[in-house]
Amino acid sequence: MKTPVPPPARLDELVGKLSAERLLAVLSAPNPDLDSDYHPWEWHFRHEPPTDVTREEWWVAVRLRRAQNARPTPFLMTDGTRLTYNLPDPLLRLVDDVSARARGQIELPEPVVNAATRDRYLVRSLMEEAITSSQLEGASTSRVRAKQMLREDRSPRNRSERMILNNYRVMQWITEIKDEPLTPALITQIHRVVTEGTLDDPDDAGRLQGPGEARVRIYGTEGDEQVLHIPPAAEELPERMERLCAFANAADSAGDALQSSGPYVPPLIRAITLHFMMGYDHYFIDGNGRTARAVFYWAMLRQGFFLTEFLSISRLLHRAPAQYARSFLLTERDEGDLTHFLLAQARVVARAIDDLDEYLKRKTGQMSRASRSLRGLGLNHRQIALIDSFLRDPAASTTVETHRATHGVVAQTARTDLQDLEARGLLASAKQGRRMIWFPAEDLAQRVGPEHGV
Repeated sequence: MKTPVPPPARLDELVGKLSAERLLAVLSAPNPDLDSDYHPWEWHFRHEPPTDVTREEWWVAVRLRRAQNARPTPFLMTDGTRLTYNLPDPLLRLVDDVSARARGQIELPEPVVNAATRDRYLVRSLMEEAITSSQLEGASTSRVRAKQMLREDRSPRNRSERMILNNYRVMQWITEIKDEPLTPALITQIHRVVTEGTLDDPDDAGRLQGPGEARVRIYGTEGDEQVLHIPPAAEELPERMERLCAFANAADSAGDALQSSGPYVPPLIRAITLHFMMGYDHYFIDGNGRTARAVFYWAMLRQGFFLTEFLSISRLLHRAPAQYARSFLLTERDEGDLTHFLLAQARVVARAIDDLDEYLKRKTGQMSRASRSLRGLGLNHRQIALIDSFLRDPAASTTVETHRATHGVVAQTARTDLQDLEARGLLASAKQGRRMIWFPAEDLAQRVGPEHGV
């Protein structure tokens, strides 16, 4: 990963280099609003200043304006610097957009609000998040095999599959405990679930690093020995986690700040800040990233962003892991300015919602076409979805367990669906070991209508 160019010095040091007259001239010089996108120092380093000032003086003017409007958080960096954030226009727009869409304040796609089909999309998103969150931390199994394992509810065959299964289980659990307050015990339980069977020492699951232990260090990309971040001392972790939980719980389930919680923090900002602090403090030997993303999901769901259940944040992070790491570094190197990380993560959440919209529109169109051909057969939505998938992949097959897991129904309902389709001549079956598998009839496309003809 190409690390960002660090600022030339701390703001107070740069200001100290300027005489009173020069500082006044820098602050009063005409300065077009070039900070609307909240660029870091490296952007200013590569662009010409807008007036007769040096790049360092330009940065002083920008940073002083930001510092003047900065909002404090209760968190400190390892050097004692308080983490703060600003609300520039791009971030405010993202907060409004995500809040409206993820809380259902605008029209949502029909498959999500339809109780008959929403479970299938929920299962799909949980699988997607479980797989990509694990891949971010080294899981190497293929997506096809990972999904097959989850759908068939079979035991994992290696560490990578175990990581994915653990993530899947914790994401299901988060949806059940979203109304519970965050506590150190809950965080360590989340960590215990996501790391079960994946650590060199099983006793490290759910255990904070303790006094005297060498702290985990975060390095660059594989083969790069550059240390990017050294977390706080282990002696500080219990108190830092207590502060994290107090911040997390200072909003009710609707996302409104409680009167006793201090300055108002927009719910999306609160959730992303929790994500950052979990990564910054790095409480555990391993599994910190998976635990941080699980806590982020908890915070989003607790604050009323119900659409979060259907999003895969990690899939987008996995596409550009360097950008994810850079957003941490930009905050740490810019004297604890969280705005860089907030902007990066808010954009990821907004893109995840866009991706969900596109996926649902595509699937809704496919379902509509299948329904037009199958509606006269009296099939339910699960059977229609299965037949539609077989029409697109004639080599596919399914089992009672796979059909059950995909649609979130009991085994008997899944078995009845498959036996009914077989009785209609749309599926055929065969015994494979001790279980029965179903696959599409050879003439399935002709049976459901010319629209699907090959």
